[in-house]
Amino acid sequence: MRNVNALLNEYSEGHQNRVNKNIHRVCVPAIVFSLLGILWSLPFPIKISPLVNWATVLIVLSLIYYLFLSWKLAIGMLFSSLFMILILRWMDGFSVPLWQIAIAIFMVAWVGQFIGHHIEGKRPSFFKDIQFLLIGPVWLLADVYRKFNLSY
Repeated sequence: MRNVNALLNEYSEGHQNRVNKNIHRVCVPAIVFSLLGILWSLPFPIKISPLVNWATVLIVLSLIYYLFLSWKLAIGMLFSSLFMILILRWMDGFSVPLWQIAIAIFMVAWVGQFIGHHIEGKRPSFFKDIQFLLIGPVWLLADVYRKFNLSY
C-alpha cells in the first residue's frame, strides 16, 4: 500500500485548477453524503439498530482503510462521517424519501465533478486507480489540516 503522502500528491496532480478544486470542495462531500444516503435507504438483512445499515458498513470499512493510511486523517473522517449520519437521520424523516434526495444530489455532484475535470483538462484520478474514490475525501481533509497546521 502506498503511503498517504504519495497518494495525496498523485491525486493533487489532477487537481491544480482553482475552479476544479473549488468544485471538488463542494462535490466530493456531496457525493460521499449522497452515497451514504442511498446506502442508508437500502434494506439491511439484520435489524439490530437503525444505525446498523449499509451506510455505516461502508463507513466502518472506509475508516479501516483510512487507519492504514493515517490515523489522524481517519479521526477526521470519523467526525465528518458522524456529522453526515446526523444529517441523514434527520433527513430520513422528510416527506420525500431519502433515497430520492440522495440520488438527485449524487447525479448533480457527479456532473459537477466532470465539469471540473473538463475545466482542468484531465481525467478523474479514479479512472487510473479506483482507490482514488476513497482518496478524494481525505485529500480535502488534508487540505483543512494543512490550513490549521495540523500534521497527518
